Amino acid sequence: MRVLGVDCGSERTGYGVIDSDGARHKLVAAGVIRTSPKWPFEKRLLEIAGGLRALIQEHAPEFGAVEEVFHAANAKTALKLAHVRGVALLTIAEAGVKFAEYSALEVKMSVVGYGRAEKSQVQLMVQSLLRLPEIIASEDASDALAIAICHATHEATARRLA
Repeated sequence: MRVLGVDCGSERTGYGVIDSDGARHKLVAAGVIRTSPKWPFEKRLLEIAGGLRALIQEHAPEFGAVEEVFHAANAKTALKLAHVRGVALLTIAEAGVKFAEYSALEVKMSVVGYGRAEKSQVQLMVQSLLRLPEIIASEDASDALAIAICHATHEATARRLA
């Protein structure tokens, strides 16, 4: 299965595309859609949507996975994140791609085995699970790959149980 993981952010939206059978995962693409904080917010959302559409068209994922909204101390930041998530969900739905969402705890448990893992631990496990020669330098891209890996393992388990 091919999975697109998305780590939402208004300045940096990470993405990761993997091919997986649920046990073995292979990196297809990873990176960050960047926007300028100087741009009007609607232009930033449009840029993120366009970037995600291009990724979906190029890589044709079977599934899209996004992290659930978390409770941020700053309400304004949480609202901006929710807007970006809405754009990601809409873009995935428009493309007819199946969708799933996971809490940060679920992603970390699935990838690291510990729900309170640090970002550096997630990066190391993503490197190990994808059998990469070095870590993915961008935390946003690494988190997106972790979300994709989480979905691939959950989906494979669901298929085995069905």
